[in-house]
Amino acid sequence: MHKQSADTMSHDLYVKDMSMLVACDRVEGSRVFGSDGKQIGHIERLMLEKSDGRIAFVILSFGGFFGIGQEHYRLPWEKLRYDARIDGYRINMTKNDVEKACRFIGKDDAALQKDHGHKSHDYFGVPPYWM
Repeated sequence: MHKQSADTMSHDLYVKDMSMLVACDRVEGSRVFGSDGKQIGHIERLMLEKSDGRIAFVILSFGGFFGIGQEHYRLPWEKLRYDARIDGYRINMTKNDVEKACRFIGKDDAALQKDHGHKSHDYFGVPPYWM
């Protein structure tokens, strides 16, 4: 039986850990697909909690033409699942389901407040990230 050295095992664990990580700029722009297999939109922004670095939510964007008239939705990170086969994320809802959620109107601080977050997390059926 072949024994691995501690250095080799440590390196293997490091490589495995690193393969599970992704840079924020690689997530932004990623496509999001619904439960019907159709593309809903893309991740415009990945929002992080300042104090602990947790992913709070993403801003899902779709519609419009060359960035004009796009609709934005605050989507809890927990709803997304990465699928390597499509090089994008899946959500267990359709575009019509997402459109019934509270729209993310602006990117100003008021729209980022927890009251909007409560509505969004309630609609998507996940507990708020700050709880």
